[in-house]
Amino acid sequence: MELKDIKKIAVLGAGTMGPGIAQSYASGGYEVSVYTRRQETLDKAKVMLETNLGTFVEEGELTQAQADDIKSRISFHRSVEETVEGAQFVQETVAEKPDIKTEIFKQLDELLPEDAVIVSNASSLNPFLYVPERRLPNFTTAHWFAPPHILPLVEVAKGEKTSEETMQLAIDLLEKCGKTPVRLEKFVPGYIINRIQILLNTEIFYLLDNGICTPEQLDLAVKASLMPRGMVLGLVQRYDFTGLDISANNIINASYVMPETSKRPKVLFDHVDKGELGVKTGKGFYDYSGRSAAELSKERDKKLMEVLRTTRHLIKEKI
Repeated sequence: MELKDIKKIAVLGAGTMGPGIAQSYASGGYEVSVYTRRQETLDKAKVMLETNLGTFVEEGELTQAQADDIKSRISFHRSVEETVEGAQFVQETVAEKPDIKTEIFKQLDELLPEDAVIVSNASSLNPFLYVPERRLPNFTTAHWFAPPHILPLVEVAKGEKTSEETMQLAIDLLEKCGKTPVRLEKFVPGYIINRIQILLNTEIFYLLDNGICTPEQLDLAVKASLMPRGMVLGLVQRYDFTGLDISANNIINASYVMPETSKRPKVLFDHVDKGELGVKTGKGFYDYSGRSAAELSKERDKKLMEVLRTTRHLIKEKI
């Protein structure tokens, strides 16, 4: 299978990630069919797609004609068979449960032509364990980040039997759709970013649980330092500017001791126990009273677009 052979993409799963992923593929010029089991999820996905495209128009990222064109290339279905009919490339993004993954891959094995490429959005589960053996050369991951219609990163991890042709095709297709694919030479649970975020969680909840700072002050500190510097130097190149000798001495001196990982950070579970689950309930670490989840998500998307417009050119630039 070559990039020129792909005309239709199927997206399996229309929950949190599905509509944004479908929009991204359709923005690349592809016909996209989206599958979900439940009519309620399908209806919500259509509204989300409309909202997302509307935000792109409002922000000048798309004209109304372009948004209408993208929408016209996306269809929604409640049948896997109907969704994948005629598809050469399938993006799986169903729930991360082994039985669900196994069943969906079994269906795909029965329905798709031999040379079809399948990619998975699985994060913590190892999707390569649930794919029929004969499909592994044409299988890899395409792990997106929320909101997928805005954030450029997609992590592509090579399985032991994934062909080089499949890897390159997935990367080329994602780039055609305006994404920034990052290649991993082997799969590891959590890929790159989620593993880093898990480490950050230990310190975040240590600082909050011990009353060292408020959530607002912690976020302010990060926004005023790590985030802007990261756009220029990432995480690794910053060592070159700090000086590798200084970084080595910091490790030797061992002045920093990592807090013990807590399985139940008090500050987090106190909110959960009170039903304060974040944006979807109107309150979490921050108070969102009086604003709907849709309004808050739209405000987030607009601010992310503003950041990306300013910094997009920095993503692949090197000093």
